[in-house]
Amino acid sequence: MHPFLNRRNFLSHTATGLGGIALAHLLGRDRVLASGAPIRPDINPANPNAPRLPHFPGKAKRVLMIFCSGAVSQMDTFDYKPELIKRHGQPMPGGNKLITFQGEQGNLNKSPWEFRPYGQTGKMVSDLVPHLGALADEMCFIHSLTGKTNTHGPGENFMATGFTLDGFPGMGAWTTYALGSENDTLPAYVAIPDPRGAPQSAGNFWGCGFLPAAFQGTDFNAINPLRNLSRPSVFSPATDKATRDFIATLNRHHLEHFPGDTELAARISSYELAARMQLSVPEVADISSEPAHILKMYGADEAGNPVKDIKARYARNCILARRLVEKGVRFVQLFNGAYQTGGEGVSNWDGHKTLQPQYTKHGEVMDQPTAALLADLKQRGLLADTLVVWCTEFGRMPTFQKGASGRDHNPNGFTVWMAGAGVKHGFSYGATDEFGYQAVENAVTVYDFHATILQILGLDHERLSFYHNGIERRLTDVHGHVIKDVLT
Repeated sequence: MHPFLNRRNFLSHTATGLGGIALAHLLGRDRVLASGAPIRPDINPANPNAPRLPHFPGKAKRVLMIFCSGAVSQMDTFDYKPELIKRHGQPMPGGNKLITFQGEQGNLNKSPWEFRPYGQTGKMVSDLVPHLGALADEMCFIHSLTGKTNTHGPGENFMATGFTLDGFPGMGAWTTYALGSENDTLPAYVAIPDPRGAPQSAGNFWGCGFLPAAFQGTDFNAINPLRNLSRPSVFSPATDKATRDFIATLNRHHLEHFPGDTELAARISSYELAARMQLSVPEVADISSEPAHILKMYGADEAGNPVKDIKARYARNCILARRLVEKGVRFVQLFNGAYQTGGEGVSNWDGHKTLQPQYTKHGEVMDQPTAALLADLKQRGLLADTLVVWCTEFGRMPTFQKGASGRDHNPNGFTVWMAGAGVKHGFSYGATDEFGYQAVENAVTVYDFHATILQILGLDHERLSFYHNGIERRLTDVHGHVIKDVLT
């Protein structure tokens, strides 16, 4: 007789097996085991944005991502380099005839703006962004982020989706796919384009890629309301409501007869959300109810010249972002800067030729409203469960381009910051070299950055996946490590 067929041995192995199952469960619960099978959310087609539990308790319930289009220079904002100041005008060591995106580089060039210490941490921040500097104790800086392209479109794609190519889901789509939304009258994911226009990658930022269409972002801002939402004037409110109620009745009867028709259920759900949005979106987008001191705090009441006009419109977008966060929208994406309009560096941070006059304008537009948004979230208690992320597609060179007074593209080391739930306050992680050219301490990839954001939301980046064309796709592809040192 085979040993396994012996009654004593059979019972012994059975007991061991049951103990192993229990042990595997406990180790998996405590996340001690290596990553296991993919975790795909259980989505009801009739209500795809219903709230869903994370993989484990997360520190943040929602994300506000502020993206600065055009590649903000780290040396002129948050990455203080005394050696760059000391060696201003000298050749960069090892950079003889260095060729970057637009050509040969000139000499090292210090920032046109002074750096000053802020807060209890004494964080050195540029005079270009003094309002944000005043909030440095709220921020968790990552000074060693690295990219994999020095071209704007692919760089924006990479920061948004984890891939340089088109056609992949954005971070917001992955988040709403995993977690749904806490508000059933507003979109789960809202993108707020800059008043000057959309970023270069536009819909790739808020697109759903191969994820179900329910998880794509909805784009509108404070001056361009959501399209095709208003009731036609030829219909009275009563007629409109009666029509919707009648259609809903027909839809319910149809679903009762064909309960497995998931495509119909999803279509009905989208139409019902659109009907609810007819009331909710105009209300949340109307900031006329905001008190005067809030408008002044953000700079939304300024006017008188083109820069102040743009600043006021961007400030209104910032107020809209806060109102959406208040309403429980899961992922809000706020853009500062747009695809090039009017020439290089005019509508975004792409300062190749004349950095100082261009950045002076962009700094005024971005600084006060963004700082007010962060401060307003804090005073309303929203930072306790909201993660704020400030980022750009890559950094810039510590040299000026040969024959110009601006900086070329540089993905070798740049700065981003986070604030709010789940991250340390007044903390800096990683470093670039003495000139700010490349990451030399605790280098971080965009995959690591994305993995950390998902971790704060309670999501395991290695297990959140979607099966597409024979591949288990992830936001972090096959890479990424959580930056544990920045977490609370």
